[in-house]
Amino acid sequence: MFIQFRVKTSKTLGQQFLQSVWQCCAMLLLAVFLGFSINQFRDSRLPLFDDWSMEARLITPSGVQLDISLIEAKNLFFQQAAIIIDARPNDDYEKGHIKSAKSLPWHDVEQKFMEVTKDISVDTPIITYCDGETCELSHHLANFLLDIGFTNVRILVNGWTKWQHADLPIDKEVSD
Repeated sequence: MFIQFRVKTSKTLGQQFLQSVWQCCAMLLLAVFLGFSINQFRDSRLPLFDDWSMEARLITPSGVQLDISLIEAKNLFFQQAAIIIDARPNDDYEKGHIKSAKSLPWHDVEQKFMEVTKDISVDTPIITYCDGETCELSHHLANFLLDIGFTNVRILVNGWTKWQHADLPIDKEVSD
């Protein structure tokens, strides 16, 4: 007769910790591998390396650069050759805006764009602006205008601040 004894071995706490860390790393690597693999088979694959700068984000799919320099915007303003549209909320517009700029707050664009754009032909140069280097309201508004058929839309990045610092004409609310 042969008797078999089973000896139970218990893992130490350190061994259990190392096994948990190893399993977590293995699952993370598997998830990354699966993510990259799935991305390669998507129709609209996300680029692994790309230029994510502000300038790169202001290029249309057809390659048109949407941003405009302050000098170009100033020249168009003084030649009265462009319509300037403020994408900031109405409260900000009322406190101060580029002289003769129209107000079309991005958050109200669905309700107000017909009223604001009714007298503007589709090929008229339009400059949108908001305030701050990272402000996206003017970008959203410019893309919206392009999507509905306007063909000459540009963005003055950080427009309100740049315009004021350059001492260009503004309309500002007067405090009592």
